[in-house]
Amino acid sequence: MVRRFDAFYPPVVIQALLGKRIAELRVAKGISQEKLASISGYSTEFISLVERGRNAPSVAGLARIAKGLGVEVKELFEFAKGSG
Repeated sequence: MVRRFDAFYPPVVIQALLGKRIAELRVAKGISQEKLASISGYSTEFISLVERGRNAPSVAGLARIAKGLGVEVKELFEFAKGSG
């Protein structure tokens, strides 16, 4: 069961869940952090920070990351049940 974005999550929780979701999708698709960084126009260090919930991409950056992962932006916010 997938739980979609909940507006009542504190921003720090959303950022952590988003990073975890990006990492899950990236690993499931066999894409390295380096490759995702190259595709999305970010540094590998930034992708690492995002995946660890330490930083967050812009809306335009989310679109580039989603495209690099072959998903729609909304799928980045489909958090696993029990997350957060």
